[in-house]
Amino acid sequence: MSQDHSELILQFDGGSRGNPGPAGIGLTLRTPEGRLIYELGEFIGRHTNNVAEYTALLRGLEMACELGVGQLIIRADSELVVRQIQGRYRVKSPDLRPLYQRAIDLLRRVPKWSIVHVYRDDNHRPDELANLAMNRRGKVEYRGI
Repeated sequence: MSQDHSELILQFDGGSRGNPGPAGIGLTLRTPEGRLIYELGEFIGRHTNNVAEYTALLRGLEMACELGVGQLIIRADSELVVRQIQGRYRVKSPDLRPLYQRAIDLLRRVPKWSIVHVYRDDNHRPDELANLAMNRRGKVEYRGI
């Protein structure tokens, strides 16, 4: 059965308990109508919060590219990551530069995309997935594709 993934919404979140500390990521890919296509919560080891945020973005972008998305709307509550991807903030951290560059490289594969900052209340499910992954020190994944 063929699925149309021409337009998707990616929401992501990353967190760490301690900075650095045990870290997890969460992300969802949905259609504009709200149908869940993919979600992931994954424990990623000991990292900073910002590395976790970027890792979540990268996992989401990789899946969106795998699905052949034509238009991607990215929503996240990490002001730092959003503003860096928008080009409004410089990437000063040497730990974040390669993650930022990988994100930009993946975004070049997406014909049309935008990224917006949302408040934490509007990013509930990715946050929940990141916390679940940290609690379990494991991975939860759903593919509705």
